Amino acid sequence: MSGLRQLRKSDGFTLVEMVMVIIILGILVLGVSSFVIIGTRIFVESTSVDQVLSQSRFAIERMTREIRNAVPNSLRVTNTATYQCMEFMPIQGSASYIDLPIAPEAASETGSIITPSQGINNTHRMLVYPLTPAHIYEADPTSSEGRLLDIEKVEGNTVTFDRAVRISEASPRNRYFMVNNAVSYCFFTNGDVRRYEGYSMFNTAQPAPADMGDGVLMAEGVVTGTGTWPINYTPGSLTNNAVVQLTPTFMVNGQEFQYQHQVQVVNVP
Repeated sequence: MSGLRQLRKSDGFTLVEMVMVIIILGILVLGVSSFVIIGTRIFVESTSVDQVLSQSRFAIERMTREIRNAVPNSLRVTNTATYQCMEFMPIQGSASYIDLPIAPEAASETGSIITPSQGINNTHRMLVYPLTPAHIYEADPTSSEGRLLDIEKVEGNTVTFDRAVRISEASPRNRYFMVNNAVSYCFFTNGDVRRYEGYSMFNTAQPAPADMGDGVLMAEGVVTGTGTWPINYTPGSLTNNAVVQLTPTFMVNGQEFQYQHQVQVVNVP
């Protein structure tokens, strides 16, 4: 009888004990889940911040390098209510010319140049002494006189045109540039930064993003708007280089950070 009583006393848990265990386990699960949720939130937020920082650094660094390689006096900036765009002409090759047909000299089909180290692509155009954006974007490269002209071929130090041409004005440093297409960077009020190329470069006014294709998304999260556009362009003069001031502000998870970047464009056409 004593053994039976002892067995009955140890054959299970009471209801109170089970309730206490459930309460304790609930408290432990709640504490652990709160810790996991906070840790996950911190990881997601830090990842988002790091992604925006990486994108913004890449976009600003690429813009800086391309602007530094822009043809002198080729930059122009357009502001609207929904976007700000900066357009410029990248230098594909540059060197000095020895002898080119320059007004008021007679037109000629050939000229003598020093070939740049990267060589010359015959599909590119020759540009000499651009003083304003209009000398580039409003030019007719098929004409018989101008500052931007098509070429037929380059053999050694001889450049051959497909017709008799002459340059409108001589460069004080006998410099020429080889160019191909224009490039635009646009900041939008929706926070996107996009890069455009491959569109028609001959436009009296800077084209709108809708006329330049889809573009390539370079960064997101930029804070823009009327009066807070990130590009400030100061044209060059006879004594100073052109300066592009980049001050974009990016926002992520309620945090803002701003770049203060200055880029000089050598003004030696």
